[in-house]
Amino acid sequence: MASLKLPEVVPSPTQDSERLRKAFQGFGTDEKAVILVLGHRNAQQRKKIGETYQQLYNESLVDRLHSELSGDFRNAVILWTYDPPERHARLAKDALKAKKGIKHLQVLVEIACASTPNHLVAVRQAYCSLFDCSLEEDIIASVAPALRKLLVSLVSSFRYDKVAVNLEVAKEEASKLHEAINSKQLDNDHIIWILSTRNLFQLRETFACYNNLYGNTLEQDIKKCGNGDLESFLHTVIWCIDCPEKHFAKVVRDSIVGFGTDEDSLNRAIVTRAEIDLLNVRFEYANVYKSSLDDDVIGDTSGYYKDFLMTLLGKGPDGE
Repeated sequence: MASLKLPEVVPSPTQDSERLRKAFQGFGTDEKAVILVLGHRNAQQRKKIGETYQQLYNESLVDRLHSELSGDFRNAVILWTYDPPERHARLAKDALKAKKGIKHLQVLVEIACASTPNHLVAVRQAYCSLFDCSLEEDIIASVAPALRKLLVSLVSSFRYDKVAVNLEVAKEEASKLHEAINSKQLDNDHIIWILSTRNLFQLRETFACYNNLYGNTLEQDIKKCGNGDLESFLHTVIWCIDCPEKHFAKVVRDSIVGFGTDEDSLNRAIVTRAEIDLLNVRFEYANVYKSSLDDDVIGDTSGYYKDFLMTLLGKGPDGE
């Protein structure tokens, strides 16, 4: 379930644009007004606000936010303001430019395995429009060969998105996965084909069959193959398919535990899931880590940045 809270009566895009314009004028910026408007509007409403603001004032709302806000608060607000396909396209581009191991590639798995097929297509279209090349081309140019084939297959897929499960197919493909893992051939075509083409409901049944047939989860047996990039990458793929909320709970946890805060990962998890399943992520976080996600975010952030994230978590002041 989504955590985003909308007001009972939503102002028109013109009213919201005028309120934002007022927040930008005068001495300093009224950050609270920015949060009250943008933090309580869904993607369709934010898109209309952006279009109306451009028409009224002949300037980009994102550009104005960039000049008026600062730091982690600015990054989170702008990420939220982007239309979701553009947001994910930009996150994908940043990830492919980073080239810092495989952690930065998580967002590409999230786009491919924890989003709807239509959203994945929209992200690919936005990527081409923004960067004049395909997402697949940049993956081939930027990602190590060990991960390239699987990642290209994942982002090129268009899965069937209805509940359709065949138990016999699940058993057969669990056997193929087990055979490939036993022989430590994690780049086996069967693994890539199964994970990148089957619908999510079928894959979850296959994972359950694997556990029942062989006494271990798929992740446990993959871990026995080693601790390399491909093993870690496959673990992320399986979690995003089988239980996205568990994956995003871990993203939040990893971003705030240890020395310093990984604000980019924290923003990504909260911003991209606030309209999808952030309440489920909160529940999974409490279940796994025996701690409150809200309390942990509050303890690791401050100021308007904290206020904005808590608003997306459904805990900030109500919108007006």
